[in-house]
Amino acid sequence: MVPSLVRLCAKEVVSDHSSSPCWLGCVPRELYQPLLEAAFAHCRPLAIGELVQRWPERTLRLGGRRRPGQSPPNRLCVQALLLAVVRGLGDKRCALQVLDLCGLQCEEGGAVDSMGGWSLTVALCSMVLQAKGAAQGGPRRERERERKRVLEAEREKDGVVKRERGLGAGGARGQELDKERALGVRRRMERERVRGSGGGDGGDPEEDGVVVRVRADLFVNARSWERVRTALSAPGPLRLHCRYLRVEEIPALSIAVLLALLRPAGLLGMDIRYSSLGVSGLALLLPALAPFPALSSLRLHYCNLDMRWDQSGQEEALRDVAKGLSKLERLQRLSLTALRLPGHLRMLLSGLSQPLEVLELPYLSLSPADLSYLSCSPHASSLRRLDLSENKLDEAALPSLRRLLHQAAGSLSHLSLSGCGLSDGLLGALLPSLGCCRALRTLALALNPLSQAGVLSLVRVAAGIPSLRLLLYPNPLEEYQPGLPPLPSSAQLLDWPLDEVLERRDAMELEMAKVLAENGRSDLLLTSDLLSYNGDLIEEQ
Repeated sequence: MVPSLVRLCAKEVVSDHSSSPCWLGCVPRELYQPLLEAAFAHCRPLAIGELVQRWPERTLRLGGRRRPGQSPPNRLCVQALLLAVVRGLGDKRCALQVLDLCGLQCEEGGAVDSMGGWSLTVALCSMVLQAKGAAQGGPRRERERERKRVLEAEREKDGVVKRERGLGAGGARGQELDKERALGVRRRMERERVRGSGGGDGGDPEEDGVVVRVRADLFVNARSWERVRTALSAPGPLRLHCRYLRVEEIPALSIAVLLALLRPAGLLGMDIRYSSLGVSGLALLLPALAPFPALSSLRLHYCNLDMRWDQSGQEEALRDVAKGLSKLERLQRLSLTALRLPGHLRMLLSGLSQPLEVLELPYLSLSPADLSYLSCSPHASSLRRLDLSENKLDEAALPSLRRLLHQAAGSLSHLSLSGCGLSDGLLGALLPSLGCCRALRTLALALNPLSQAGVLSLVRVAAGIPSLRLLLYPNPLEEYQPGLPPLPSSAQLLDWPLDEVLERRDAMELEMAKVLAENGRSDLLLTSDLLSYNGDLIEEQ
């Protein structure tokens, strides 16, 4: 894309920091945003600090979805931004009231010099605490100056009294003047005390003294939990507002403490990973999420529920979990990874107040009864994304899965059936239903035991879906080294070495290219599991 004249000029202006005193005083407010974008794009932290400290607008938004090819912000630039926000609190030229940093963090495994979600969260908390310390130091300095003024007034009073002692009737007038001076000092001190306490304004007590509201996505683990808790509970000129909260390796009670400190109106999503919650811990957490009216996404990844079906009370505890889910009235996305709850999908989903749009159930050990319920549930016709990866699909589950795909054909855009044990025969029975999904954009079938003929039949059906943009297919069984079982598991397919003979692989790729050419599908990307299987199989297009 050809850069605009404004961008080109902004790049030149911020490139020379020595000239900033010349243009900072005269640049119009409309140019602050392009200048700041140029400073971030070309790593000019000094210019970022100068601009943010004088920010003329009430709102500053950074982050969000980046343009193709756009790099995440440099770590030094982000640190300069946060430092400038604190300095701008005492600058009368700064009008900033809302700082929106949602999505500013880089993805995991991103650029080395960028700032990920974990380090950005710690930096934000440090900024909040630093601003609090600076604000507490201000009143102390003001009180010290007021004390000096009182002492000066008292010394002046003593001098006046001494001068007035032999002036007869004039002494009474001097005493009156001294009383007026002392009264003025007391009035000023009382006014400053009331102003500092924020009393009398009738506003929200939690927002008293808040100058800038900082909105961001927070990433919290066991190491940063205490710092985040302190920043969320600390009164001061900066207040953290969370859009998405991701926690890892934290017990349920500590997560509940964080939730109690968040503003209810702002939280949109909750992501809990690698935490041994237990079914009782999950039952404790879900009611704590109910006060957040805008919460639309809940993701539980590898949260060990420690379900022991041989013990009494487990079924009742699971009903408490289902009851907690039913209280999340705006829920649209639910992800339950590796919870292993076979036969309980109806209990978990039937109480939801509205149909789900995103349902991710990998490693859930789904039973045929679960798929039967899902295919007939209100969620089926509303699903946009469905992930059934690593759930064993056999002939008993096939009719329900076909019915589910027909119900979701008009809305489903992302489907993952990776690692489901689909052989050529099962896939052949499923292909007509897949071909009916006319809104499908990405389809993942990696780590399934398919032959070359099965993969080619999959590619032919995929080429006939006009909306499809990405097909993740498995390596055919013929491409593996000898010794592989007839129907290997996904773990065996992932670990078994491929044959070093490239001729067979090249011939297969040539056949798939011919299928795409025959259907005029140059826009369809085909990729194999060994190239793309890294945990997140489906990427947004």
